[in-house]
Parts: sequence; structure tokens; C-alpha cells
Amino acid sequence: MSLPISFEFFPPKTPEGADKLRAVRQQLYGLKPEFCSVTYGAGGSTQEGTFGTVRAILAEGVDAASHFSCIGATKASVREQLHTLKAMGVKRLVALRGDLPSGYGAGGEFQYASDLVAFIRAEAGSDFHIEVAAYPEVHPQARSPESDLQAFVAKVRAGADSAITQYFYNSDAYFRFVDDAHKLGADVPVVPGIMPITSSTQLMRFSDACGAEIPRWIRLRLQAFGDDTASIRAFGLDVVTDLCDQLRNGGVPAIHFYTMNQSAATLEIVQRLQPL
Repeated sequence: MSLPISFEFFPPKTPEGADKLRAVRQQLYGLKPEFCSVTYGAGGSTQEGTFGTVRAILAEGVDAASHFSCIGATKASVREQLHTLKAMGVKRLVALRGDLPSGYGAGGEFQYASDLVAFIRAEAGSDFHIEVAAYPEVHPQARSPESDLQAFVAKVRAGADSAITQYFYNSDAYFRFVDDAHKLGADVPVVPGIMPITSSTQLMRFSDACGAEIPRWIRLRLQAFGDDTASIRAFGLDVVTDLCDQLRNGGVPAIHFYTMNQSAATLEIVQRLQPL
């Protein structure tokens, strides 16, 4: 069974980082990704780096999706960025509400990601395939699971083509979310986002910040390994490969890897899943 895969990168901050990411991309391109996405900093703070990395990926002959956040944005600024991206040859966007930069007051003409999706559809018609975010374990700022699900449905009704989830390690949470969304008429493909486990401290920090649940048994095993990075990596590969296997067997439409601008873990996981 052939399952499409895609990768997420973040824009490097230094020339050395750019060189390293270029090498990482070349290694991952061997896996024939459907597309590669590039993240966008709070309030669009990395826009130049994001667009530059998107240009580089397109120049390497791979479809690139730009993250696109709307917090603090105006309709005029979004319109201008859409023109820029279309001229670059971008055909896929990941439309997000995004985070406010620290010290930044409320502002801008968009309150929710669904507002951005609706505006892109009105402005650009079907020029872009629009991805949105989904939260199987509930967005950390949501008032309730129900309100979070309604926010997702609103994005789909506004014109989203598909969704990519926040990472998770409990496949039941994903399948339950998809079932609940389908019952409400939001039946676009929901692609699971996968975070390889390579560092215990990094994973804990990210998960606390974004609301992703680390199951207690995984957390305790990682803590027990202490600074034994080889054991952490080996355990992480087993856990994440098994998760991907469960998802594949459950009929997911594709798999999206959060690479953290590294290639080794993703390459190993996909290799273990062959034929994907």
C-alpha cells in the first residue's frame, strides 16, 4: 500500500543552518514526498526566511507549502502575500491563526483561521490547496473539546481542502477526532502529524507548550533513560514506527513528519515501514 508522505521544515536563521537544511532535504527527497511545508514565526516574524526556504524547495523540483498565519495581519497584507506566493509558483498553503509575538497587543483584521481560509478562497478561488490545523487532543486554548471541534468544522466550511494534525502518540485520539468531525460534516482528509522522538527534554518542552499529550508510560520510560541518548533514540524509533503502523492500518490518507530540520529519524521510520 502506497501512502503519501510530506515533511515540515522551519526556516534556518544562519547560513550554516541553510546549508545543513539543504543537505537534509536532499536526503529526504529520496523518499519522494508529496510536498514539503515551511513554518512561519509568530506574527509572520520569519516571513522572509519562510518564503526563501519555499523558493529553494521549489527550485529543487519539489512542491512546497508555505505556512501562512493571520494574527496581526490586514486584508491588504494578506492579499499582497498571496500574490507573492502565487508568483513564486506555490500551490499549497497551511492556513493558521498563528501566535502573537511577545509584547504584541491584539490587532489585525482576522480573528480566527476560518476567517483567513474564507478570505483566501474569496481572493484566490481554487489557486491554492488550503491545509488547516487539527487538534486530536484539543487545542490548548480551546474552551472545551466541543468548541475546538466546532472551530475545526468552521475552517472546513470556510473552504479548507484538508488538515494536518498536531502531533500525538495515541492513535485512538486521532481516530476519535476524525469520526467526530465526519459526524459534523467535516469530511476532508485529516493527515496525522508525526513527531519523531530524538530528545527527551526537547519533546517535553514542545509538548508542554503545544498541549500534545505524552502518554505516561512513554514519559516514564524517557525519564528512566536519563542522558542515554542512544536508548532514547532507539525507544523513540520503536514507539513512532508502531504509531505510524497503527495509523496506516487504520486507513489514514497520508503521513506528515515534523522533521525539526533533521533527516535521520524520519528516514529510519519510513525505512522500517516499507513498503509505505
